[in-house]
Amino acid sequence: MKCSRCGREISEEKRYTHQGQTVCEDCLMDIGLHAGKCQSWASYLATPTRESLGIKGTEGLTELQKKVYKFIKSPSKMTREKVKQHFNLSEAEIYAQLTPLMHSELVKAHSEEGNLYLVTVN
Repeated sequence: MKCSRCGREISEEKRYTHQGQTVCEDCLMDIGLHAGKCQSWASYLATPTRESLGIKGTEGLTELQKKVYKFIKSPSKMTREKVKQHFNLSEAEIYAQLTPLMHSELVKAHSEEGNLYLVTVN
């Protein structure tokens, strides 16, 4: 199979789907999405790095990430699925939007009565 963007041959296990197109991992990264899971060291480094650069709050985030942050900050209990539906995002896209928010310690997951909610960190 070939990547829809770059035309490179890709194996079954190395292909991803984005907006109906089959893409390789490199092209997935180029469009700002990530296939991997969260690395704990990324969160450990993100906050001191942001602080050393003088970046505070939502500075340095994309407009969509800022909108997602504001939506999560609303008074209602927010789930990942609600955010996904509200912004019409795929699983890969919601991951790409939440990862920088969580690594920067602006948003965290909170368990309450067996449910997982997204909450802003104050």
